[in-house]
Amino acid sequence: QVKLVESGGGSVQAGESLKLSCVDPGNTRCMGWFRQAPGKEREAVARIYTTGSVVYLRDSLKGRFNIFRDKNTVYLQMNNLKPEDTGTYICAAIGVSSPTSCRVAISMDYWGQGTQVTVSP
Repeated sequence: QVKLVESGGGSVQAGESLKLSCVDPGNTRCMGWFRQAPGKEREAVARIYTTGSVVYLRDSLKGRFNIFRDKNTVYLQMNNLKPEDTGTYICAAIGVSSPTSCRVAISMDYWGQGTQVTVSP
């Protein structure tokens, strides 16, 4: 069982930045971030393949968020944070064999516990 370990969450004010980290001991090929706001459904934020190719970034977050990885660690750089970015950010991974498969994967095999991000006005 792969255990993903997230870090980097916290409480910030609108306009500030945070960088989340997720370590995957299994160095799974496809890694991504999801988020869930209180009372809302979980939504995909970004995904990246083992080659470093960003295969998905939520349209509404482009220009503010970015995903990148260094070996078995994936990062989510979040800039110009807004109150609506508040939520639990969850790292996930799946062992697929291509960037396309990473992008279209409906479910993920491994999940982290999540890290809280709170953005105040």
